[in-house]
Amino acid sequence: MVVEAEKKITFPDLDNIYLAAERLRGVATHTPLQENMNLSDRYQANIFLKREDLQVVRSYKIRGAYNKMASLPQEALAKGVVCASAGNHAQGLAYACRKMGVKGRIFMPTTTPAQKVKQVRMFGKEFVEVVLTGDTYDDAYHAAIEYVNTHDSTFVHPFDDVQVMEGQGTVGLEIFKDSNFKIDYLLMAIGGGGLASGVSTVFRQLSPKTKLIGVEPLGSPSMKVSIDEGHVVALDEIDKFVDGAAVKRVGDMTFEVCRQNLDRVVLVPEGKVCTTILQLYNEEAIVAEPAGALTIAALDFLKDEIKGKNVVCLVGGGNNDITRTEEIKERSLLYEGLKHYFIIRFAQRAGAMREFLSDVLGPNDDITLFEYSKKTNRERGPALVGIELKSKADFEPLLIRMQDARIHFEYLNDKPDLFEFLI
Repeated sequence: MVVEAEKKITFPDLDNIYLAAERLRGVATHTPLQENMNLSDRYQANIFLKREDLQVVRSYKIRGAYNKMASLPQEALAKGVVCASAGNHAQGLAYACRKMGVKGRIFMPTTTPAQKVKQVRMFGKEFVEVVLTGDTYDDAYHAAIEYVNTHDSTFVHPFDDVQVMEGQGTVGLEIFKDSNFKIDYLLMAIGGGGLASGVSTVFRQLSPKTKLIGVEPLGSPSMKVSIDEGHVVALDEIDKFVDGAAVKRVGDMTFEVCRQNLDRVVLVPEGKVCTTILQLYNEEAIVAEPAGALTIAALDFLKDEIKGKNVVCLVGGGNNDITRTEEIKERSLLYEGLKHYFIIRFAQRAGAMREFLSDVLGPNDDITLFEYSKKTNRERGPALVGIELKSKADFEPLLIRMQDARIHFEYLNDKPDLFEFLI
């Protein structure tokens, strides 16, 4: 881990958040705060969802981008705005450029899915130029900064900017206005920390007894690590799956605001996020992106303390890529203990596979992967086998049957290096 130097901190201001709400009137959608019966029954609490996935660009990011641009003087707008993003921030800035008639230049990695690039161009129309450069976000960021320095344009940061934080804070104003009840818990996803900074500023002043919970993916706990350490920490490696909330380093300003305002930060495994995405789609017809499902996934880790309470989960976005569906399902099955991978060394004789199917596999067990090449000069032939179970409780009986049948095997789920190489 690398410790970054702190910068001069500017905190968001509640009065400015009210001004941001005025600027956003007619631009951003006032999204609904909806009670969810299934979640309320499941957790024996009153669960409400703030549906920013229904925002005009399907995420809250339009709020911060537009407020930042609307705060700039005309001479700065005339020189254009710039951002680096492979996701929701790019779409928010593109839409803001189109609404304000301002030229924007958006730097995106060459690895960005074509669907996301198309969406950015659709929202921005002729006002936006998309520049694909480098293989990573960092490459795109450095290219954007170089362009800003040589063209005297304004860089619109995705989170570490006071006007961006104040724009995101308007979500909090809407939640407070629409709730005719006392909010006991408010859950917000944290990526760089802009949303949590803005919304927590509102609630610390208007509803100081509400418990403010930040939620991060387990594989990229940059805010929690920083708060625990007492300074901003840049993580060396992160799991990028929850792409809207996976950053190696939070902002200097957002860190200070979150450290001061949040009651705590909860970490959620990426597999649990995947299970939640599938449940939301199947049970609620809600299409949530991984970062959007993060707060709802966190309810499992708060279930004992939220019973009987009023809880608001901020669903930050719904820009989910349908091509990720198989990966989402796979991660969910692995997390729930329903998918298991083995290297099995079958005896090189006729009937060995038939005996495995009849004597070892349970009636509800399903082989989902089988890779095998016969080796005529060996007594045993290794096969890569994936098995999906009906219930997590079926796993131990499966292992017992394999051992009783003297099956030679190696379990791969708990060997991450070998697992990632083979699966």
